[in-house]
Amino acid sequence: MTQIPADYRWPHKHLLGLEGLSADDLRFILQTARGFEDVSTRSVKKVPVLRGKVMANLFFEDSTRTRMSFELAANRMSADVLNFSSKGSSVSKGETLTDTARTIEAMGIDVCVLRHHLSGAAEQLSRRVKCSVVNAGDGQHEHPTQGLLDIFTLCKRFNRDDFDMTGLTVAIVGDIAHSRVARSNVHGLLKLGAQVILVGPPTLLPRSFADLGCELSHHLDSVIPRVDAINTLRVQFERISGQAFPSLREYATFYGLTARRLANAKPTALVMHPGPMNRGVEIDSAVADGPRSTYLEQVANGLAVRMAVLFLVTNAKPVEPATP
Repeated sequence: MTQIPADYRWPHKHLLGLEGLSADDLRFILQTARGFEDVSTRSVKKVPVLRGKVMANLFFEDSTRTRMSFELAANRMSADVLNFSSKGSSVSKGETLTDTARTIEAMGIDVCVLRHHLSGAAEQLSRRVKCSVVNAGDGQHEHPTQGLLDIFTLCKRFNRDDFDMTGLTVAIVGDIAHSRVARSNVHGLLKLGAQVILVGPPTLLPRSFADLGCELSHHLDSVIPRVDAINTLRVQFERISGQAFPSLREYATFYGLTARRLANAKPTALVMHPGPMNRGVEIDSAVADGPRSTYLEQVANGLAVRMAVLFLVTNAKPVEPATP
C-alpha cells in the first residue's frame, strides 16, 4: 500500500497544474477530497472551514461545470464568492488580466480561480498577486482540477483507496493537441502509476507526448480491448486553424465511441468525458448515458476535489528551506 510520509504537509500556495506536483501531493489532495465527500449528503450542506475567506471566480472563457462547481464548493465551506465574467466588464475597455485581478484582490480576496484562453495565464497571475491562484483551465496548458476529479473517479470505481493506479491502463481519445484536460490527466495518471494510451488522428496527436511516457496510437479499435477506462474528448474547433481531418463523419467513424465499438472492451471498462459532449461525434448517446459512463459521477466528484483544493491552498504552510 502506498502511503504519504507521516511528516508531509501541504506546501503549495497555488494550484497551477499537475506537472509540478509530486505523487504525494496528488494523493494528499485526493485524500482531502475524500474527507469532504460526505458534506453534500448532509441535511445542512455546509462546513465552516473557510468562513471569513473570499474566493473570486475570474472567468475569461465560457464555462458551466467548472465555474458552478467552484462556486458551490466555496459556498459549502462557508466562503464568500465573487463571480467575474469578462463580458460586460472593464476588460472590454482594455483592462489587462493583472489589473483586473489586482483590483479585485484589493477588495480582500483570499483566492482567485482563473480560467483564461492564454496558456500560462495562471502562472503569470500568481506572480503578480498576493492571494492564492487556482488554475481552472489556461489555454492548451492544463486543467488541474479536471485531471484530479477524473483520477478520483477512477480510483473510487476501481477501489484504489490508496490512490495507487499501478496496473490500470487509461486511453484518452480525441483532440489531444488542444486539450488541457488531456495534459493534466497525463501528468496525474503517470505519476500515480497508470499506463496512458493517447489515441487520435495524426493531426491532433503530437509526437512529443511519447517523451512523457505515453503510448500513442491512431487506431482506436486496436486499443479498446486493452484498457480499463476510455476518456473521450471533444474536438476543440475554436482552437484549430485549418482542417484537421476531412469531415466530422470521418472523425466519428474512426474515433467516435459507439456501443458497437465498446462491445470489444473489457466488461469492467469505464467511459469518461469531461464535458461538454458533442453527441454523435466523439461519443454516442447510448454510450454516454449507458451503465459504463461515469460522466455524472465526474461532475459530483469534482465538487469534493475543488473543496479540497480551495481548503489546501488557502491554508498552505510552505516548507521552510533547510538550515545550512
